[in-house]
Parts: sequence; structure tokens; C-alpha cells
Amino acid sequence: MTKHLTRRGDGALIEMTSEEIMAALEAGTQDAADKGKIDPLSKDDLERLLDIFTDPNRIVSVEQGEEVVVTHDIGTLRVMGDQGNSGVGIPLSRLQGIQVHERGFCADTMELGHIDYSFKPVKPVIAMEQQEMENALLSTVIPLFYGAMPNLGLYYSPDGPFGNPSDLLPAGKVKEAYEAQESAVEHAVRDMVYVGEKLAEVGCDGINFDTTGAAGDPDFKATLHAVEHLKKSTGLSVQVGMAGEFVLGMHGGLEYKGQRLAGLYCHQQVGLMEDAGADIFGPVVNTKPSKDMPWNLARAVTFVKACVEVSNIPIHVNMGMGVGGSPVFETPPIDSVSRASKAMVTIAKVDGL
Repeated sequence: MTKHLTRRGDGALIEMTSEEIMAALEAGTQDAADKGKIDPLSKDDLERLLDIFTDPNRIVSVEQGEEVVVTHDIGTLRVMGDQGNSGVGIPLSRLQGIQVHERGFCADTMELGHIDYSFKPVKPVIAMEQQEMENALLSTVIPLFYGAMPNLGLYYSPDGPFGNPSDLLPAGKVKEAYEAQESAVEHAVRDMVYVGEKLAEVGCDGINFDTTGAAGDPDFKATLHAVEHLKKSTGLSVQVGMAGEFVLGMHGGLEYKGQRLAGLYCHQQVGLMEDAGADIFGPVVNTKPSKDMPWNLARAVTFVKACVEVSNIPIHVNMGMGVGGSPVFETPPIDSVSRASKAMVTIAKVDGL
């Protein structure tokens, strides 16, 4: 019986028969359907996924004409950063890194980002970031975003002025935890809008809110309001990439335009981002390391396909380490990444990666 090389969710190579792969695909799509209350993949979709996994080539791709736009998060830090952050440690400036991506890697878009990659630490050095952005814009042609995380955790002690909900809740101080999160939302919105407006002054093409919702529903709410403000006050394009497949209810009672935020999956998140004014949405589906990649990818494609079907804005799904059907590994193997990417383009019909 023929066995095909594939991987576990942690990146380890394994072998599976076609029958085992199909069983995993069916289980993965059903898991997503049950959790998200959405339709599972059709029989035709599952057959196409099976073809992708049983393709003997190490790297697979889409047919000519089906290519999609690629946007980046963390930007040049992938080149400059250390291997613990998926980087390769090449000593380049950020401007040089952007030029390499444009002229050497043929990137569709690129972004500038501070080494701390969060809006709060960028605010005190915004004048330097304006200068760096202006220099980059004057020496490149591709669209340049500025990327940073809302990162509401930086507003809680010991890094910020408000009590830490992770300390307050176990101590039974529920009211205080709520108040800390609500106050953090206000401050984060102010910081994100300030940074965005300053970058718009020097001609920045767009803002990438990366890892949105990492601190739960307060983080998601802050980003929604920041997007809304920036779309009204600037001409910036706004991309929002999520941190996880559903919004964690760290507060649990927060709403946006009457919609409770906790527990929303990507096909529910995108409508709120549209209402706020976002131009591009990046859904996330997390990989389970203990499951095989056919299970993980079928599950991811099911969620993202449902998101694409209800969205009126481009969907640039988050792909890479531990998301989008790729293994939980700092530098995911290309055989898995290319299969996941092809599935997202040909089956989920995403607009970009």
C-alpha cells in the first residue's frame, strides 16, 4: 500500500496512506464545522486536498494565473532577526532589508517595523520612525505598510500603568480587572491613532495591525476603534491580522456596535473589521502540534473559506509558523507551507497570503 510523506503539526515527518489522509481531512473539516457552526468542505474540496497531499513533488504551487498578492508582517526583521524569531541574522539596516525584499525577493508589498513591534514603545520614538519611513518611501516603489502589534499586555503592570488582569482575576478582584482592561483600551486607541496619523504625515501607504486580539477581547476592541479613527482622519490603507482563531474572552463583556466580541471566529470577526473600515483582513487558524497536517489544513481551509464567503474586503490569510495549516515550527518546512498556501488559494479562494 502506497504511503505518502507528510508531517505532524510539530513539523515531524510521518507517512500516511491515501485512506488515512482522507480520514484526517474529513475529521479536520468536521471539527471546524462543529466549532464555528459553518459548513464542512465539500467532497470535491476534500478530493482536491487529497491531491495536494499526495502530490509527489516536494514543493507544489498554483497554476499560472492563480497567483495572489503577498503581504508581510514583521517585515525586515525576518532578515535581520535571530533564529528564535524566524530570522536569519543578516546585519542589514531596515531600509536595506526593504530594498532586498523589493529588488531581490520581488515582494508585492513590504513593511517597516520597530524592533519592539508594538505601538506603545513606538510612540516615544515616532519622529525617528517617520524619518525612516520617509527615507524608505523615497527609495522604493512597492507599497509600504508600517507594522506593529496593539499588544494590550504592555499597558498592564509591570510594564504599564494599570493592574494586570492575570493577577487581579485569581485574587477575586473582578471589578478591578474589568476596569484595568477598559482603561487600557482607551490608552491603546490613543497611542495607535497617534502613531498612525504621524506616519500618514510622511506618506506611509498603510498600517498593519498585526497579532490583533493577542490580549483577548479588549485588544480586539481597541484595534476596531483605532481602525475606525484612522480611516476617518487619514487616507491610510489598513490591514488587520489576527492573533488567534477566535477572540479570547479576557473581559467577556466588551462589545462593538452591539456585537459581543468574546468567542468570535474569523467569519464573524471580518464583518466588524469591515464596519470599522479595514481594507484587508488576515484571519488566523491555529495548528495543533499533536495532529497531522491533513487534519490541520482541512480545518484551517474550512474556517478561512467561510470567512472569504462572507467578506466584502480582501482576505490575506495568516500563513507560517503555527497558523494557516503550517507546522508549529519557527522556520516551517516548505513542503507543508507550499501545500497549505496552494490549498488556501485554490479551495478557500483567498485574495492574498
